Amino acid sequence: MTTVGESRRGRPGYDQGGILEIAVAAFNQYGYEATSMGLLAERLGLSKAAIYHHVSSKEELLSLALDRALGALEGVLDEEGARTGSAVDRLSHVIDRAVHVLVAELPSVTLLLRLRGNTEVERQALTRRREFDRAVTALVVAARDEGSLRSDIDPRIAERLVFGMINSIAEWYRPDGSEDVDRLAADVLAVALDGLRS
Repeated sequence: MTTVGESRRGRPGYDQGGILEIAVAAFNQYGYEATSMGLLAERLGLSKAAIYHHVSSKEELLSLALDRALGALEGVLDEEGARTGSAVDRLSHVIDRAVHVLVAELPSVTLLLRLRGNTEVERQALTRRREFDRAVTALVVAARDEGSLRSDIDPRIAERLVFGMINSIAEWYRPDGSEDVDRLAADVLAVALDGLRS
């Protein structure tokens, strides 16, 4: 009988978060479809049954990872800086915070950026991402209409270019590197908005 404070034999100390971290790393390395529960069990040093104690399926792991990335991005739109002030200030806030989210949730955001829409979970995530993009495009339109941004650039193209730049960070940013996230966000803002300002 196990008493409080004792760990159960044969069960390494993984919780759902620990399993998710290993799963996301594997999904990013091999691709979601090529990553089997057997491979995850091997990486974790657990049986597949032990993994199923924490999640019902590989698809649930994908859903949890994507929800983590999308929830963080969607949360930016609910922050006070994204809801109050001039449109260009709100847009600046969203761009700055999106860089911070990408860095803070790099593995999950990387997974989100690599989606192809092959499963229902992926398609739902892509729908949520498009809703986020539409909200940012609306901010670009509002900033243009208030006279803060150039009127000769299509707002949808501007949003895609700005977020293309932000998303590219996932390909080269290293958490243990020399780039400070605040400086990185400031540089993205300078490059993005200086070119768009009227």
